[in-house]
Amino acid sequence: MECSWKAVVLLVFTSLGIQYTAIKSLRMAFKPPCREMGSESRCLQKEFKDNATRMFCEDYLQQESRKHIIILATTRSGSSFLGQIFNQNPDIFYLYEPLYHVQRAFTNSSGRVQKPIDRRSLLGAYRDLLHNLYNCDFYFLENYLRPIPKDHETSSFFRRGASNALCLPPLCEQINPVNEHLCSKKCKTVNLTLVSDSCHRYKHMAIKTVRIPEINDIRTLVEDPRLNLKVIHLVRDPRGILASRMNTFTDLYRAWKIWNTLGRKPHNIDLSQITTTCTDLSNSVETGFSRPLWLKGKYMLVRYEDLARDPVTKAKEMYKFIGLEWKVKVQKWIEQNTKGYVGLTRNFKFSTSRNAAETAENWRLHLGLGLVHALQQICNVTLSLLGYQTVDSTIQLRNLSNSLVEPKTFTPFT
Repeated sequence: MECSWKAVVLLVFTSLGIQYTAIKSLRMAFKPPCREMGSESRCLQKEFKDNATRMFCEDYLQQESRKHIIILATTRSGSSFLGQIFNQNPDIFYLYEPLYHVQRAFTNSSGRVQKPIDRRSLLGAYRDLLHNLYNCDFYFLENYLRPIPKDHETSSFFRRGASNALCLPPLCEQINPVNEHLCSKKCKTVNLTLVSDSCHRYKHMAIKTVRIPEINDIRTLVEDPRLNLKVIHLVRDPRGILASRMNTFTDLYRAWKIWNTLGRKPHNIDLSQITTTCTDLSNSVETGFSRPLWLKGKYMLVRYEDLARDPVTKAKEMYKFIGLEWKVKVQKWIEQNTKGYVGLTRNFKFSTSRNAAETAENWRLHLGLGLVHALQQICNVTLSLLGYQTVDSTIQLRNLSNSLVEPKTFTPFT
């Protein structure tokens, strides 16, 4: 017997009605305890009627109070030092440059793309990994680890020792004191299942990266209400950045060193990298200064020179902005590691132990006036935005008693 089209339509709508009723019933059946109480405000008021409600609300309150922090910086801007201000906090699960693994998967040793992938796709991969890491999902990282982890265990975790959380039990045997050198020596492999479990036990999480070009590139993460993400944007005088890069990456900056030594600009020098650095800096700063709604309560700009001048005060300002409890342990680490080189870190170029106040403008003793003039032209917008004075003579350049860092207050966007 054939059905008429009206009968078919009637059957379809009847079926949809049944499905809707079933789904609605299931949603009601599995409705979170706090929502049955009226709203999450009951959780916040700690009004618990039964054990199920208590357990749900404890999880809810823990998620609400958990802070996720991202330190955005550029290479050789002092980000390793700033990152340690969070790494030394026992409540924070800190990661040092996890996006390195994504970059390594798509680029060669010189940083050039070796696979057909554009900037947008690379940034998408960065965001995906960050989102998963903030949710303590370290299995996602396996997509980029080489060699591929076996049974979720790897020996290829980049700078694993730079994270205290990855050097403590149950991820490693007890080390005292906890430092990168000892961790790298004693902790050969890391189990990513244990890393995920350990991550969940910490109250907060912080990630430091120099691989996100502009703050707009992480807008989707900042706007995600589930992440409760706070952005610390670290900036530095581009002249100081260049001087540090020339000293650290000697092969990549060989032409710059020749220019600085001979006073003549080589014909084959590549200005694109430092130009891009300054453009990214100024674009991000202008975004922050414009105070878009999506950054409200989530953005703080920090000049490395201000941090170096008074690290404890600036660190406390960052903690207050994020909503973290200040730790005496953090203050002791700062005081012990800003007075000069100590112990095993003496010759390590990526060391975080140094006399920060002296090194902040130490570049002025090492860069020639001709190179400085060229850099001031390339980065004039960035220098002006961030309050860095330019120089016109060698006398001005070398006179360290006259700081080129203007006294400027960058109020967090709250």
